[in-house]
Amino acid sequence: MEARTFNQFTGVSVVVMAAFIVAVIGMLAIQTTPAALVTNLQSAEILFSIRLSLLTATVSSIMSMIVAVPTGYALARTEFPGKSFAETIVNVPLALPPLVAGVGLLLFFGHTPIGDVLNRFGIEFVFTKSGIVMAQFLINVPFAIRIMRSTFDGINPRYEHVAKTLGYTHAETFRKVTLPMAKNGFLASTAITWAKGMGEFGAVLMLAGATRMKTETLPIAVFLNMSSGEIELAIAAAIILVIVSFVALYVLERFGGDATIY
Repeated sequence: MEARTFNQFTGVSVVVMAAFIVAVIGMLAIQTTPAALVTNLQSAEILFSIRLSLLTATVSSIMSMIVAVPTGYALARTEFPGKSFAETIVNVPLALPPLVAGVGLLLFFGHTPIGDVLNRFGIEFVFTKSGIVMAQFLINVPFAIRIMRSTFDGINPRYEHVAKTLGYTHAETFRKVTLPMAKNGFLASTAITWAKGMGEFGAVLMLAGATRMKTETLPIAVFLNMSSGEIELAIAAAIILVIVSFVALYVLERFGGDATIY
């Protein structure tokens, strides 16, 4: 196959794939009218779902980044026995079906010694809003770790060595040199983690359940309203998730640099 023909073939595949995705997403928009969409977005149920999704995704993203920064740095800069195995374990949720992860969380925080101890202190994750945060955290923290790891991999260690020769401690070097240079990766990691938290469904369904106006995040609202035939409410929630996805991907492409998820 000549180079020109090959380039035409690959170009056509890009156009076909893009057209397919636009058609699928466009089906959401043509199933409602702007007036109906505005009305449904102002309904008490959708407003509750938006607030709950924003709150839980923000909390789980903060938790993810608190874990992702030191873990990503350790995987990028430190050599230790069993590193490959530890990295594989950390990445398991990436390949694990969210439903399966949710079942694991439900069993872990259910009637087990750990779950019983937490319940005595008033910490409950099963069928609660805290469960939504925990489910989002488990599913999304590996994404944050991978982005931060690739971000730290892309920073030349020579800058850190120079800082140490000038008298900086290891912690000062990390805080004053490494972290500022990783700010774009940090922003991209936070954005993609937050967006995935907004859209997490399977693990949330298993651990927190699907109760209207209680554990009803936007994906749960889509599920409940599709199940009950309230199509326009489901579309309103789905369109918000589409917008969130676009914004997160834009931030990742704009600020992520060489950072990668997979």
